Amino acid sequence: MEIVGFFAAALIGLSLGLIGGGGSILTVPVLVYLFHVDPVLATSYSLFIVGTTSLAGAIKNYYLGQVHTRTVLTFGISSLVTVLLVRRFLLPLIPAQINISGISISKACLFMVLFALLMIYASVLLINDKKTAANRNREMHVNMLVFYGAAIGLVTGLLGAGGGFLLIPALVMILKLPVKTAIGTSLSIIAISSLAGFAGDLAGNDFDWKLLISITLLAVFGIISGNLLSARISGESLKKGFGFFVLSMGIYILAHELFTTH
Repeated sequence: MEIVGFFAAALIGLSLGLIGGGGSILTVPVLVYLFHVDPVLATSYSLFIVGTTSLAGAIKNYYLGQVHTRTVLTFGISSLVTVLLVRRFLLPLIPAQINISGISISKACLFMVLFALLMIYASVLLINDKKTAANRNREMHVNMLVFYGAAIGLVTGLLGAGGGFLLIPALVMILKLPVKTAIGTSLSIIAISSLAGFAGDLAGNDFDWKLLISITLLAVFGIISGNLLSARISGESLKKGFGFFVLSMGIYILAHELFTTH
């Protein structure tokens, strides 16, 4: 299973390189189901993997002039602050066992159910490209950047997902950024917020650095390969195909967590 996991790590980076998002949504499920990492700890691992991989892509896009620096600062600060607050204060408040209407659910199971729902939502955004394109002409106030940054910071801090599938449509819709600039800007924001969140987790956690570095290197290799292939492969068709894959994975995880005895 670890061989499949390492292949999936490269796929995560490849997706980030080709379409600027989506791949990071697979990081936690790969860590949990293929490398048997505890779901809560997997969110910390994911922050490092996603942050480092996104940083590699962001540096390349910056030198190509495809990063909107002011947006990175505006969007990134609200996202970063939210990530740090969530990791520092919200996560410790969630008990190991949660009772909902008399039904007891573990913290780990809750995280995976939330992640599955997020994957299903992300897949809809990836697949339903026509709707996204139609919404690009909507006029939205620039102040919504702060709200979006905080919302994506909540997702990143709680579940360890980069949120590129949410960021890119927002950057195109609100600021009317060209898609390639939106991708570079998104990777920069993800890198800052994810690595800041991971830095906050360093104290009190015992990380398997060999595993973490191995997966990260493969993901970085994937994003570099994705950048090279992006000029030859249709990003839109790939986005839809990847969306259906994410949808099937989300449904599988939801069914596994809800109907399998742990």
